[in-house]
Amino acid sequence: MSFTTLFFDVDDTLYPATAGLWEAIRDRMSEFMHERLNLSPQEIPMLRRSYFEKYGTTLRGLQIHYHIDPDDYLTYVHDLHLESFLKPDPVLRSLLLSLPQNKWIFTNADEQHARRVIETLGLSHCFVGIVDVRAMDYHCKPEVEAYRLAMDFAGETEPHNCVLFDDSARNLAPALDLGFFTILVGTNQPNKAANKTIPNLKDLPKKMPQLWSNS
Repeated sequence: MSFTTLFFDVDDTLYPATAGLWEAIRDRMSEFMHERLNLSPQEIPMLRRSYFEKYGTTLRGLQIHYHIDPDDYLTYVHDLHLESFLKPDPVLRSLLLSLPQNKWIFTNADEQHARRVIETLGLSHCFVGIVDVRAMDYHCKPEVEAYRLAMDFAGETEPHNCVLFDDSARNLAPALDLGFFTILVGTNQPNKAANKTIPNLKDLPKKMPQLWSNS
């Protein structure tokens, strides 16, 4: 198999879930719903869960049901000191730079957050570009349209040329159905949504050496 384009999720994919950043972002989401929308702390977890299950993200649900300003939301939830959670990862940087394919960020977050994470991890210049929630016109994984838009941005017409790295099996399933090669990051346990599972991106040389031969 030969791949030309690699798509990488950001949170809990470029860095391990144990970093705690995603949990902090989720807390900020709940704070936003309480402060901006006057929702009670008791109802917020259930509402967030229902939005995630129905729309893919809390943001999408809040846009539909509360007509929030997405820029205000994205700025609020990502207003965190990233250096408290992340540190430069020179091993990952070397690995990414050694891959011969075009590498793209593909995230339900916004570009500013993605760039801050990339810079904090020391991964600047590792990616061709960023497909974020704004670029997708607020579509998001796992909506099928999001994957088609990501391919358009990457100049790809053939899903079988693409690999998607994501920590969410839910986000990988539609990509697999479209023809992407899917890799679930953060576990060794097999998953029906993933062609491969890897505990960490730095396990790629061992798990997917064919990416370097690209054949």
